[in-house]
Amino acid sequence: MSEQPPPERPGPYGGVYGEQPSAFRPNPYSSVPARMPKQVKIASAISLALGVLTILLGLFALTSAGKPITKTLTGDEDAQNVVLLAALLCSAAYILPAIFLRKQRRWARTTLIVVAALGIAGSITSLPGGLLGLALHLTLLILMLQTPTKNWFHR
Repeated sequence: MSEQPPPERPGPYGGVYGEQPSAFRPNPYSSVPARMPKQVKIASAISLALGVLTILLGLFALTSAGKPITKTLTGDEDAQNVVLLAALLCSAAYILPAIFLRKQRRWARTTLIVVAALGIAGSITSLPGGLLGLALHLTLLILMLQTPTKNWFHR
């Protein structure tokens, strides 16, 4: 019986002769994307919730409670338009990245990191009342900087 030499190129199953392919290595030729990390799902949900709450704040500024809200936020009772505009801009800054995070857009991750950093800075300046905001924005920042999230966006 003659012994056959090992093949000179990788086998048909993606591994070198006698070696099993790694289960953790993504297939660059696959059209099916890897599963979304749970960090991205959680960050997207938090960001979407913050965006909805910001929209509600803007809507409350239009009601009869608008004058006290406006006075608390700006110091002027008649600045309801300013509060409404700020609420719309802030809600867009939360909702757009929340939607596009799930579509694996790198700019959405970067935008959410910036928004989280600004939220942390704003929450620190309003302590102790900003503890919940500080916790939520710190969570967003940590989730966006974890390794599974980085790897998923850099595929």
